[in-house]
Amino acid sequence: MDKVKILIVDDESRMRKLVRDFLIRDNFEALEACDGEEALDIFYRDKEIALILLDVMMPKINGWDVCREIRETSKIPIIMLTAKGDESDELQGFDLGVDEYISKPFSPKILVARIEAILRRSGNQSEEGQIVEAGSIVMDKAAHLVTADGNRVELSYKEFELLAYFIENRGIALSREKILNHVWNYDYFGDARTIDTHVKKLRNKLGKSGECIKTIWGMGYKFEVNE
Repeated sequence: MDKVKILIVDDESRMRKLVRDFLIRDNFEALEACDGEEALDIFYRDKEIALILLDVMMPKINGWDVCREIRETSKIPIIMLTAKGDESDELQGFDLGVDEYISKPFSPKILVARIEAILRRSGNQSEEGQIVEAGSIVMDKAAHLVTADGNRVELSYKEFELLAYFIENRGIALSREKILNHVWNYDYFGDARTIDTHVKKLRNKLGKSGECIKTIWGMGYKFEVNE
């Protein structure tokens, strides 16, 4: 069976080698790019890339612009790697459609675990009951398609997972911590605005159907529909 391809984009050769060695050890195929321009060239040339590890600060084209261009045509999972710890950077990344955000230095083992979790969930398309309805929202999990009021809604990977979790737990009050631990699939110790940013974008994309996502002040959210 062909190995899953991961594209590592970082201008630091030592960082690329560190990540590459751990990926190869876990039976992945690792591709490398030293700047944003090379990353886009490889991305457009190789259609079998399953996930991108993308550094922010790079020569020629920075990580934000690379992510922005890729998101115009693809929902491929993107994990943003950065030396910056600024909260605004993290929120900007999620706003652009980044699926995970990891600050350097990080544990390569944890990074690989997160990669495997994202690929496992994004590739889980063989289960029955993949089409679910909630009010005017119809979600086809196998095809990764969502419609609201009959109109197709373009969602990022994380937005799709978040909506699926809300629908699966309709009528249940969900804390931000519980949402983070389930949708992000790891213990997250960042600011709660990570969730708030995703919910805001999800509501906007769903239009009137976004009103189904109710805010529970001081706790989290609840998904409710009038059946």
